[in-house]
Amino acid sequence: MFAFILRRLFQAAIVMVAVAFIAFLLFQYVGDPVVFLLGQDAKPDQIAQLRTDLGLDQPFFVQFWHFLVNALQGEFGLSLRQGAKVSRLIGERFPATLELSLVAAVVAVVIGIPMGVYAALRRGTFMSQVFLTFSLLGVSLPTFLIGILLILVFAVLLGWFPSFGRGDTDKFGWWTTGLLSRDGWHHIVLPAITLAIFQLTLIMRLVRAEMLEVLRTDYIKFARARGLPDRAIHFGHALKNTLVPVMTIIGLQLGTLIAFSIITETVFQWPGMGLLFIQAVTFADIPVMAAYLCLIALIFVVINLVVDLLYFAVDPRLRVADAKGH
Repeated sequence: MFAFILRRLFQAAIVMVAVAFIAFLLFQYVGDPVVFLLGQDAKPDQIAQLRTDLGLDQPFFVQFWHFLVNALQGEFGLSLRQGAKVSRLIGERFPATLELSLVAAVVAVVIGIPMGVYAALRRGTFMSQVFLTFSLLGVSLPTFLIGILLILVFAVLLGWFPSFGRGDTDKFGWWTTGLLSRDGWHHIVLPAITLAIFQLTLIMRLVRAEMLEVLRTDYIKFARARGLPDRAIHFGHALKNTLVPVMTIIGLQLGTLIAFSIITETVFQWPGMGLLFIQAVTFADIPVMAAYLCLIALIFVVINLVVDLLYFAVDPRLRVADAKGH
């Protein structure tokens, strides 16, 4: 296990250095930060002085080394649009994005897994066909269209939920949450469902496919031959083995929810990192874009590492193969 963790940490470090290099290239080729800070009418001596102050007159790899050291400390400079530290802007927006993503992930898992199990065990029934049709719609419809339809029906026509914003929040140090107030839950329902639908349908179809595959295996046939009840076979044996590969997908999908919450946050004006990133792209705010890219990469790397460790702990075949040196 220790050697396995070391290998994964080494791979994660390589990935993060590569992502940091890509993020650093944004400063080199997307735009000149000095022009953004001083404007087009700046004098040459002002431009030269600011370049020296920012270290932009140094060689490429020296600049990259300074960028890497600062990134490890969570520092990405000042936002060119807002003039505030990027780390502070990210810290203010991150709780909202994480909160939305976690609620969406819980909705997708709690609903998607039972739907997938039902569709596998009750093939050909009316409800099974309804679930499969719903999954096709969930995969096919774009997220922004789902969000707009939910706003039209539940916010405009029925007036049950608000159409934008995060609602009332409680603050604990630098962390904020809306899950401790009724108004916060009221605001998160529509964006969470919008963000969860694609992941929900993906999990449902994956669980169904894996469940059907497991039910055809020899040990399930042997369990039936022993006279075990269907409940024990389906939930004690089949579902347990079905969730081993599904666990990997669910873990990676959490990173996907955080990374691709941009559209949902834009539609619902949710004050998270996705909305901040869209605004940064619009104004070519390179430090914010670079910080967002590095943070999302770090989230994926951490989640992937945790999923690998869980997979290693759950599946004994990996431990046997690792002990043999494969």
